[in-house]
Amino acid sequence: MTFEKKSSYTKEDLIKSGDNQLFGHDGPPLPSDQMLMMDRVIEMNEHGGKHNKGYVEAELDINPDLWFFKCHFKNDPVMPGCLGLDAMWQLVGFYLGWLGGKGKGRALGVGEVKFAGQVLPTAKKVTYKIHFKRVINRKLIMGIADGEVFVDGKLIYQATDLKVGLFQDTTSF
Repeated sequence: MTFEKKSSYTKEDLIKSGDNQLFGHDGPPLPSDQMLMMDRVIEMNEHGGKHNKGYVEAELDINPDLWFFKCHFKNDPVMPGCLGLDAMWQLVGFYLGWLGGKGKGRALGVGEVKFAGQVLPTAKKVTYKIHFKRVINRKLIMGIADGEVFVDGKLIYQATDLKVGLFQDTTSF
């Protein structure tokens, strides 16, 4: 399978990633179905971002029918902050696959997370911005990045030192 490295990806492309059809069978898949926390990647490059070591920008369209609004919380619906954090980890792993990394992606940690807002069912769009600080591509494949989450243009979450690794064998993880 030949992977076409593009600077943007549609929802259909992201779904293919979850089915191991984008980066190939040994590339890192995105989560599938409801755990896929983005609808499109609008920009990817190897030299952008605040640290000039890579940049990813993606979006999630918000509508009141999204699954998490029904259960988090009853009569007080809000997108769980952990899903925004997970989306940032998803994008770090996606970037590693885009660079040609092989293995299964696993979140390895985060330095600091700050929440200064929320995603309500009345919002229209969440935007994720990932600024890479370092990519290690040896026996260990790992990305380290800072991330930001915006709702309708307002910065609501910030995370430093998002870490994702790619692993050939996760049975002893």
